[in-house]
Amino acid sequence: MNLKALYESNKQRVFTGIGMLAFASTIAFINSALLTWLILGVIYLFCFHEAMMLFDVKENKLYVFAVVLWLMAYVYPNPDDLIYLALIISLAVMSYTKNLNFKLLAPFFYPSISMLFLYALYHDFGMSVLVWLIIVVALTDTGAYFVGKSIGKTPFSPTSPNKTLEGVLGGVAIATVAGALYGTFLIPLWLSLLISLATSVASVFGDLFESYLKREANVKDSGTLFPGHGGMLDRLDGYLFAGVMMVILLRGLA
Repeated sequence: MNLKALYESNKQRVFTGIGMLAFASTIAFINSALLTWLILGVIYLFCFHEAMMLFDVKENKLYVFAVVLWLMAYVYPNPDDLIYLALIISLAVMSYTKNLNFKLLAPFFYPSISMLFLYALYHDFGMSVLVWLIIVVALTDTGAYFVGKSIGKTPFSPTSPNKTLEGVLGGVAIATVAGALYGTFLIPLWLSLLISLATSVASVFGDLFESYLKREANVKDSGTLFPGHGGMLDRLDGYLFAGVMMVILLRGLA
């Protein structure tokens, strides 16, 4: 692999990635509950909008419901539980009005559930665990890219033809080791290893699911927010599955 050529072909992507990393590092350093909730809320609304486009849902009042849901998450002790309340209310209204349109629920399944779990991860376990998630997912993605470019030959899934099995396994291995080492500052090594592995694998399928949605919608990227990176969902896809996995395992095992 020619590293110089690889860098030149991804220069815009690299600079955008550095800027995003600097921004995330600043938020982590400040570690303000209100600021973190606000930033995640802005991210959620961008993701929600992009999901509306991918699902071809044209019902603007859903944005109001999404905002109300996020406002409630700030004051409710178990923010991830709110999604079930939102879905039940939605089904009740649909039943009452005899207008059962399950397509309208799609943006509340994805990305709303995952974003509430991401906020719950910070709310329940703190910034250090949110950083742990970022380490695992970022290294899974980065490791898969470089290992895949170096030695990847075997296609991983028809959903994402550019991904290779070698790249995925390499990314998961790198992220699991690094995540396990970081996690030992928080929990025992064996548990840190297990959670890092499961979270890394979940992030792979989070990426794959978003790729599937884009192919179904016949678009290359979910949006154009980040030069060289696409939309918000393109950057958050791995986290949307991985965050749920980490919350559930920490609650059940830690």
